[in-house]
Amino acid sequence: MVSKTRSLFKTISWRIVGTIDTMLLGWLITGSPLVGLKIGALELFTKFVLYYLHERIWLRCKFGTKNN
Repeated sequence: MVSKTRSLFKTISWRIVGTIDTMLLGWLITGSPLVGLKIGALELFTKFVLYYLHERIWLRCKFGTKNN
């Protein structure tokens, strides 16, 4: 059993990594650090929610698991 708190902390840590990546890519592609920050700020919120929901759905799925 995995707690909702664990999923939440896992979500937060992954979002930090993912958002930094998105900001850097936005800056690299556009040449503007401000645009990179704006893109990163927007995706921070949308992907936070999407990842958490995705994680919780997969925890209900028994695909690829074995019973002890």
